[in-house]
Amino acid sequence: MAFEGLADRLQSTLQKLKGKGKVNEADVKEMMREVRLALLEADVNFKVVKDFVKRVSERAVGQDVLKSLTPGQQVIKVVQEELTALMGGEQSKIAVAPKAPTVIMMVGLQGAGKTTTTGKLANLLRKKYNRNPLLVAADIYRPAAIKQLETLGKQLSMSVFSLGDQVSPVEIAKQAIAHAKEEHHDYVLIDTAGRLHVDENLMEELEQIKELSNPDEIFLVVDAMTGQDAVNVADSFNKQLGLTGVVLTKLDGDTRGGAALSIRAVTDTPIKFVGLGEKMDAIEAFHPERMASRILGMGDVLTLIEKAQANVDAEKAKELEAKLRTQSFTFDDFLDQLAQVRQMGPLDELIGMLPGANKVKGLKNLQVDEKQINHVEAIIRSMTKAEKTNPEIINASRRKRIAKGSGRSVQEVNRLLKQFEDMKKMMKQMTNMSKGKKKGMKLPFFS
Repeated sequence: MAFEGLADRLQSTLQKLKGKGKVNEADVKEMMREVRLALLEADVNFKVVKDFVKRVSERAVGQDVLKSLTPGQQVIKVVQEELTALMGGEQSKIAVAPKAPTVIMMVGLQGAGKTTTTGKLANLLRKKYNRNPLLVAADIYRPAAIKQLETLGKQLSMSVFSLGDQVSPVEIAKQAIAHAKEEHHDYVLIDTAGRLHVDENLMEELEQIKELSNPDEIFLVVDAMTGQDAVNVADSFNKQLGLTGVVLTKLDGDTRGGAALSIRAVTDTPIKFVGLGEKMDAIEAFHPERMASRILGMGDVLTLIEKAQANVDAEKAKELEAKLRTQSFTFDDFLDQLAQVRQMGPLDELIGMLPGANKVKGLKNLQVDEKQINHVEAIIRSMTKAEKTNPEIINASRRKRIAKGSGRSVQEVNRLLKQFEDMKKMMKQMTNMSKGKKKGMKLPFFS
C-alpha cells in the first residue's frame, strides 16, 4: 500500500510524544527532524517538505499547544491537520455542467493508465452518481487505444463514440459532444492521445480539443509510482492546459507516496480521484483528511462504511441476521457473504482502514492470500446442495469426493469443515448471550 514506509516512520516518531506529560521545543525540534527525513524518503518535493516542517514547527511550539493538558496529542493533531492541508484540505468534487453534457478531457502520458482510468471513472459516475456517460475514443495514434476503449465499453455495457483513426481528434471530440446531446448522455469523457513525454505537438492538439470542447474538467492521469516525475508532468500539463484535477493511478502499489503529498502544493491542482487496483471499480474519490488519518495510523472508517454500503446487499444482510439467530447458516450463505466482502476490495486493504490496526500484533504485515480464499470456494462448490445445507452428513467417502472435485487435499476439506463448525458454535454462544441479556443476566461485553 502507498505511504507504508512514510506511515511507519511518522507513527513511530509521533508515538514517542503520546506518553509525554509536557513537550518542549527540543522535543518538537527532534520530532520534526524525523518527520523531515520521513517525507524526503517518501520522495516528497524538497520545497514542500521545508514549508511543511516550518508550519508544523511554528504551530507545535505555540503556547496553546505546549501548555495544553495533552501536548503530545495536540502536536499529533497539528501534524494531521497540516498533512490534510498539504493534500488539499477537503475533497474536491467533480463538476456538473449547468446544461448537460458535462465534458471531461482525460489527458496524460503513455503508460499512466489513462484509457483504463477513463473507463473506471465512467463506471463510477454511473454506479455512484447514477449518470449516463459517453466514452470518446480520441487517441488515434496508439494502435490499440481505440480497441481498448471499445472493449472496456463492452465490458461495462457503456456507449463508446469512435470515428476510427483517420479522423482528427478535434473533429472526433466535436461530433462526440453533438452525439451526446442527441442521445441524452450527461457526461462525455474524451480519452485523448498520450506521448512518452511532453512535447509541442501533443500540447497543441490538446489545446485545440480544449478550445473546441470547452471542457468542464481537464483531468491529468499520472502514475503514482513515478514519484517526483509525476509532479513534474503535472506541472507541465497544468502550465499548458490549466488542469482542474489529477487522477493518481497505482496508489495501491509499492509507492512512497511523494506524488500525492506534492502535487497539490506544487501545481495548486487538486487530486480528485485515486486508482487502487486493476478492477474497473478500483477507483475512489480522494479525501485528504481520510488519507492523512490512514498515514498516521488512525484508520479510515468512513471509506470502509462507504464500501460496505456500495457492495453489501441490505436485504441479504437482514436474511443473514435471521439465519444467525436460528443457527440455519449454511455453506451457501458463507459463499454469498464471501463474495460481497471481496467486492469491497482486497481484505488486507480493508483491515488497514480499521483504526489502530497497525498496532495489533500480526495485522500490521498481514498479507491475505487470495489463493487460499479461492481454495475455500472451490471446496464448497464441490459439495452437493444437501452437503452445503447439512455439513454433518459429510462422511469420509464424501470428503474424498469433495477433495478430488476441488483439487484440494482431504486435510484441507477437514480443516474447513472444522472451522465452519467452530464458527457456528460461536454464533450460537453469541445468540444465547444476547438472549441472556434480555432476561437480565449480566454478561461481559453485553452488560
